[in-house]
Amino acid sequence: MPNPGDLDVALDLADRADAITGARFRSGDLRISQKPDRTPVTDADLSVEEAIRALLKERRPQDGCFGEEHGGSPEGPRVWVVDPIDGTKNFLRGVPVWATLIALVEHGRPTVGVISAPALRRRWWAAQGQGAWVRRDFEPAASIEVSAVSRLEDAYLSTTDLSTWTEFHSRQAYLRLADACWESRAFGDFLQHCMVAEGALDIAAEPIVSPWDVAAVRVVVEEAGGLCTDLRGGDILTGGGALSANPRLHSYAVGALAEEPPQQP
Repeated sequence: MPNPGDLDVALDLADRADAITGARFRSGDLRISQKPDRTPVTDADLSVEEAIRALLKERRPQDGCFGEEHGGSPEGPRVWVVDPIDGTKNFLRGVPVWATLIALVEHGRPTVGVISAPALRRRWWAAQGQGAWVRRDFEPAASIEVSAVSRLEDAYLSTTDLSTWTEFHSRQAYLRLADACWESRAFGDFLQHCMVAEGALDIAAEPIVSPWDVAAVRVVVEEAGGLCTDLRGGDILTGGGALSANPRLHSYAVGALAEEPPQQP
């Protein structure tokens, strides 16, 4: 269980991140470079992670920190896992669907998660045993829970980028799942998992993620009553891909996404 005050720390970190990203979003002098994997990074990504690390050094000096831009070690009894801007491509193009993701991972299990999307005027958060919450615009915080949909043919599905299924898992497997569902879209990244937690979507799946993409997501989805695993139903932090779903649909989605589907009797 997280220590008292850990969620407050995470929310304060998100406030500091929002102040930076809000000022840099759609700014004319945004500086963009390319990482070795050809993904973009902006000066805002770097500034956010530096600010979060500085505040953690003040508030939680004994804890570790593992971030997308400045690295670190994911190992340790208490490690803060940070994605300064999830959706950097959206951020640099002026699309408002991006967020800062902050999680506390204790002994390999995420226990606190905050997902802050200031351009959407939304923030989701959760702590182990305390439920999952969302704040929309300036409304009071509201508790959230996953949907009660129990059949794939009634399910609403989302992914991030269809082309990544060819490279990292199986395009055929994803299309098999999509064909089995009522409707599919590509809301992408953090947003689709948060929408599962809210019950607006039933399943979100993507074939390639890093720990900073999903540590906070896992807490929010699980505290909302859902399951958040890799594509095979294993640990999302050490496995392959990400699959969020309500518990009635999760096993069906795992089966549909199997690279070698089960044989019919």
